[in-house]
Amino acid sequence: MKRSPLDYLIISLKGMAMGAADVVPGVSGGTIAFISGIYEELIGTLNNINFALLKNLKTEGLKSTWKKANGPFLLALLSGVFVSIISLAKGVEWFLEHHPILLWSFFFGLVLASIVYVGKQIKTTAKDFKLFIAMAIGAVVAYLITTINPSETSDTNLFLFFAGALAICAMILPGISGSFILVIIGAYSPVLEALNTLNIKKIVLFGAGAVVGLLSFSKLLKWLFEKYHRLTLAVITGFMIGSLNKIWPWKIALTFRTNSKGVKVPLNEESISPFSFDGDPQLLQAIGLMVFGILIILILEKISTKINTIETS
Repeated sequence: MKRSPLDYLIISLKGMAMGAADVVPGVSGGTIAFISGIYEELIGTLNNINFALLKNLKTEGLKSTWKKANGPFLLALLSGVFVSIISLAKGVEWFLEHHPILLWSFFFGLVLASIVYVGKQIKTTAKDFKLFIAMAIGAVVAYLITTINPSETSDTNLFLFFAGALAICAMILPGISGSFILVIIGAYSPVLEALNTLNIKKIVLFGAGAVVGLLSFSKLLKWLFEKYHRLTLAVITGFMIGSLNKIWPWKIALTFRTNSKGVKVPLNEESISPFSFDGDPQLLQAIGLMVFGILIILILEKISTKINTIETS
């Protein structure tokens, strides 16, 4: 696929959105990839990274291998993710700490509209019972994950490796947040501490697990999309529906944890009505940001439709 510099800039911006989303324990970067129209290309590209590619590097050289690996796409996307993590993510964390209702409202609108967007692509009929069942199962599983009580913190080498593998799988699966998975299994604090203190050993162990998990899980996802495309979309839609519980703006804290700055922050929360919220529910601002999030998806959908029309004409 031939792309212009503007195309790669747009891919980088999508990567920035993915990076910012993955920082928030409750929003999946995979969701952002899906609604921005690059999800299946991302999965396909990751699936092509294997030993055969290394053999190709030896026999045909760097230029051919770079092209087969879809290197320009990966470079643009990962550059955006990296830039986001070291810049935009700071702003996301600030909003999460000081204006959580407004931040969650924006993401709630994004995911809500995304559910409709993804659901429209399934093209179900009243007779497609298995698709509705798959969607329901995905929704229940994702909802139950959002209600799990976090485990005790651990930082053993093997634990960090598997934490990296599990978290990265969640990050590329729409509807389930990788950072939230880390919170659930008790790895969020040690991983954050390792990053803040530049503990190279722990970072490498976590990163190695992430690479193994990413390359393995991408193969499974590619196979599912090829063999059971509509069924896979139905399960993903269900995941996104179930995840709405985690990103509901109005919550009451049940338990707390101490973050890297020594500040107590909510750990396990329960969704409540905005009219039962103890404090200012910021209802009008929240609804406005939800609508803004929905409009962004609608705009992305129209742009995607126009691009597809141009490419096929």
